[in-house]
Amino acid sequence: MKLKKIKRFSIGYRTLKTAVGIAVAIGIASFLDLEYYTSAGILTILSIQTTKRKSVHAIYTRVAAGLLSLLLSYILFSIGGYNVITLGVLILLFLPLLVMFHITAAFVSSVVIVLQIFNSGEFTLPLLYNELLLMLVGFGVGFLINFYMPDISKGLNRHRIAIEEAYSTIFHEIEKYLRTGDTSWDGKELIIAEKHVAKGKALAYMDVENHLARKEDVYYRYFDIREKQLEIIERVLPKITSLPASVAHSKIVADFVGELSENVHSGNTVTESRRKLQRVRERFEEMPMPKNHEEFLAMSALYVFIEEMDEYLAIKQNFEGINLKKERLKNRK
Repeated sequence: MKLKKIKRFSIGYRTLKTAVGIAVAIGIASFLDLEYYTSAGILTILSIQTTKRKSVHAIYTRVAAGLLSLLLSYILFSIGGYNVITLGVLILLFLPLLVMFHITAAFVSSVVIVLQIFNSGEFTLPLLYNELLLMLVGFGVGFLINFYMPDISKGLNRHRIAIEEAYSTIFHEIEKYLRTGDTSWDGKELIIAEKHVAKGKALAYMDVENHLARKEDVYYRYFDIREKQLEIIERVLPKITSLPASVAHSKIVADFVGELSENVHSGNTVTESRRKLQRVRERFEEMPMPKNHEEFLAMSALYVFIEEMDEYLAIKQNFEGINLKKERLKNRK
């Protein structure tokens, strides 16, 4: 049996936040002399999330479920007594209620509270006060720690640059093929682009989730555009790299693609590029008709290619672009 390679030891940002949160929550709960004070650490662990929006939702659901668990515990333990049968009935009723209110993620944190009440053997005002303070400390610490998120702009820019370099290389290789028929390119930039588009979009989505008032992010839109453009590139490559013959039209398209390869960036020059593409169409119309079937197929493939390139450009038509100067200033702060 093949043994799995041991991963390199590293402490992630979320791990660090969790460790600090546990220590702070338990420290505060101990200082307040609360019973079951270590439970504050458990409640903090259960409220640590990857984004601010998830954090707000987690706190809301856990507080709501915690209050519901207190109410249900008071009613059922008062009626049935503090025994395992009543505890089982409580859990049996509690979980469907959480499902009904769409707060099932808070089940574990609520059970922590229920078990403390069960363990105490009586429901008193001091116990209620103790549990409410534990919730306040545990969830409060988790909420505050979650609201500090690392700056991910460097990661976003790293993926952006990698994609633009890959696209530039792809277009350069298409240009080279149209001019010389060179088929030595291995296509690895397609895999690189796909990887960075996926990772960049996921990171950009996280950035959106970390801004409570923002529903869309310029980087998320950028990576979404690149994802759609990549679909077009992957669709058109087999057509352009299997031309049955070299025709005069190839050089015109090569000139356009070569210029496109030099202008892959995060700004917006779509209008100018589409204007140049229209001139390519006009030059096509001025050229003589194909002499044979192979030339006809080649010209047809090139016509399809320029229409696909027009769609490639149109996807980015209304994109305002990324203000890189603003991003550099932001990174220096």
